[in-house]
Amino acid sequence: MSIADQIAVAPVRARPADDGGLRHDWTTDEIAALFALPFSDLLFRAQTAHRRHFDANRVQMSRLLSIKTGGCPEDCKYCPQSAHFDTGLDAGKLMAVDAVLAEARSAKQGGASRFCMGAAWRNPKDRDLDAIVAMVRGVKSLGMETCMTLGMLTRGQADRLAGAGLDYYNHNIDTSEEFYGEIITTRTYRDRLDTLGHVRDAGMNVCCGGIVGMGEGRRDRAGMLKTLANMPKHPESVPINMLVQVEGTPLAGSAALDVLEFVRTIAVARIVMPKSFVRLSAGREAMSDEAQALCFLAGANSVFCGEKLLTTGNPEADRDNALFERLGVEPYEAPSPE
Repeated sequence: MSIADQIAVAPVRARPADDGGLRHDWTTDEIAALFALPFSDLLFRAQTAHRRHFDANRVQMSRLLSIKTGGCPEDCKYCPQSAHFDTGLDAGKLMAVDAVLAEARSAKQGGASRFCMGAAWRNPKDRDLDAIVAMVRGVKSLGMETCMTLGMLTRGQADRLAGAGLDYYNHNIDTSEEFYGEIITTRTYRDRLDTLGHVRDAGMNVCCGGIVGMGEGRRDRAGMLKTLANMPKHPESVPINMLVQVEGTPLAGSAALDVLEFVRTIAVARIVMPKSFVRLSAGREAMSDEAQALCFLAGANSVFCGEKLLTTGNPEADRDNALFERLGVEPYEAPSPE
């Protein structure tokens, strides 16, 4: 049975993988009970789990670059790059390899240790993989970790990316399986799990998380985290995104999520996936310094740096540096070149 099949059909009480006693048998009720803990108790449990596996005063700095923007055929209701919505964003072509590597060098100089590249595709065409492979190899030669998000992958495409040395592949599940159809209709939850299975089978690390504030309930947030935590192997990187509302998308004008509920989501993610990097991701630009500090206290230990996340804003470097100095937080160092 493939890893994708294991993800999809594993019973609720699946046998834990041999990874230091981490649980893979969470129920939605158990995770919902964590959400319902008094706030101080929840953060204490999350901080305890965090310190067991990480330096609590270090944060991984990643840079995200849109290497192909706009014109995506998917209908994700949150996404300004969807061709289904009029957001004023023009579709572009795949960036040249040299231009991508220039951005990677700048990101490394700015303190980033991981360079993430995203293309607004339903799935990459095989003809595009030569350039993608060259980008991966070029970024790795700079001594940075590499991550790609290109949409759905076939097993052959995953194998080729792994052969190029890609460290991480990002493919978010976005929300719970039950709420998924309210957000996306052009690909299924199973499609996403299949891609994650191909990534695992190819030997790459998984970057997978979701978005909150899309109108889902707390039980949906618990369900999303259950899917992630019950995978045969936890994602090495778990981005938790706050919805960034973009005019022209169907979710523009949605009721804003209470920031303390967002902090709770970070904390629960840390408890159920204690060895994963939990990334405070999209939506950070609109958060106060105090809200971000609570997220780090709750177990977030990764952020995107740079002024833009694909097509939406992100805090500028000066603001991040000032906040980290106030908190006594330092970035993880980039890995040594191979």
